Amino acid sequence: MHPDCERILLSEQEIAARVQEAGAWLDEKFAGTVPVAVCNLKGSAVFFADVLRATHLDMEMDFMAVSSYGANAVSSGKPFVKRDLFSSVEGRDVLLVEDIVDTGRTLVTLRQFFKERGARSVTVVALLDKPARRVVDANADFICFSVEDEFLVGYGLDYAEKYRNLPYIGILKRSVYEK
Repeated sequence: MHPDCERILLSEQEIAARVQEAGAWLDEKFAGTVPVAVCNLKGSAVFFADVLRATHLDMEMDFMAVSSYGANAVSSGKPFVKRDLFSSVEGRDVLLVEDIVDTGRTLVTLRQFFKERGARSVTVVALLDKPARRVVDANADFICFSVEDEFLVGYGLDYAEKYRNLPYIGILKRSVYEK
């Protein structure tokens, strides 16, 4: 375990098992279609790669960056598009892969973004859900894990761009981000 982590919340094996379940759910949900799978960079990248490999679907991949955190431990509350899509989603089914649904503001922003771009549908698969932090009505269609309100790192999640490469999800020690 990384010395900056208080403890491991979700092991590599727990995550892998749930990713397989998400892939099976997506296979059923999108059978006979070719969705555009969108990764919200950077936190979702590891989960995005794993969940797409867990499916048997034909799909397109695209990437965008929407953020409200930056290098802070607390959300600014104002999500903004930092990097737009490469391709059009007009008339397409969108599969949005998210690392975490926290306040819900980013998810609301992204659903509106895809609606304005003419997407036929938007399905959200989230690795983590923190319902205790929700301030707007926003839910993913498939959630791998519901978690308590802790500062989490690993498996793509970061603090100030560190810890993304950890193969598990750990709880970051308060002393690291309350400096």
